[in-house]
Amino acid sequence: MFKALKSDSELWNEIRNDNGAAFDILFNRYWARMYKIAFRQLNDEESSLEIVHDVFLSLWTRRKELKINKFPNFLLTAIRYQLYSRAKSTKLTLVFKADIAEDDHSSEQNTGELRLQDAELRSELDKYLNQLPERCHEIFMLSRIENLSNQEIADRLGISKKTVENQLTMALKHLRLAFKNIASLITFTLFMFLK
Repeated sequence: MFKALKSDSELWNEIRNDNGAAFDILFNRYWARMYKIAFRQLNDEESSLEIVHDVFLSLWTRRKELKINKFPNFLLTAIRYQLYSRAKSTKLTLVFKADIAEDDHSSEQNTGELRLQDAELRSELDKYLNQLPERCHEIFMLSRIENLSNQEIADRLGISKKTVENQLTMALKHLRLAFKNIASLITFTLFMFLK
């Protein structure tokens, strides 16, 4: 006899009660779909993985205060906002396609609420990033916020590419420890980033 799969709402209720296993199930259920959406817009594997990671990291860190009615709609809105934010921060023009996802439904999330959630997540992330050594913090920001390649960062700062890679690894390890409750998600994502 087959065991019935839990619905998104059942899993979300468990996640709100700090159930990491439920989080892993939802992550595995949706990460590939979200990655495809990001990759279609960016055509960049690393950036697409980063965006999916950011969305799920936000989801976990804000699990106590988020109220999600339809999980696919929430994720679609969140990934669109991340794409928009990335395009805006790099001063690129990004036009969202009408067919961004096969099962694109109208979003029920208020964009103002999403901006507030994003600001709160960034504040939480900044708290952890500010604990990094100054150079490590600077390299992380150049990589993840300004979207510079490791070689571009090395050239800008007059250091070796290997030093940049080491500093990014140190920053990501710090974040993994800071968010130890979702270590399985971050470990998976780091593996994808570093391969």
